[in-house]
Amino acid sequence: MAMKIRLARGGSKKRPFYRIVAADSRMPRDGRFIEKLGTYNPLLPKDSEERVKMDMERVQHWLDHGAQPTDRIARMLEAAGVRAKTERSNPKKGTPGKKAQERAEEKAAKAAEASEAAADAE
Repeated sequence: MAMKIRLARGGSKKRPFYRIVAADSRMPRDGRFIEKLGTYNPLLPKDSEERVKMDMERVQHWLDHGAQPTDRIARMLEAAGVRAKTERSNPKKGTPGKKAQERAEEKAAKAAEASEAAADAE
């Protein structure tokens, strides 16, 4: 059975609240889980101790038994000091999209034409 440590959403519309759970990876996000390991409340300030609460002993138990944390949970565990930080690289994140690149090229072409016209006028 492939186990995951992941978030299960609760709360009402526009008021999210998450449970940190150990679940079978085939189950739906908010569906059946095996054990509740903690909570995450994104509405609280980032420096609040109540924002992320985890039972570290149980989390470590599931990690030792082969459960894979999702990316968000892995980041929370890194912040808590349970896991070593992993290097993440997304070189495309900072590059503008295709349309934005086309607009930049058009703007540069117009600026070049304007500077040529100003040079010809002199």
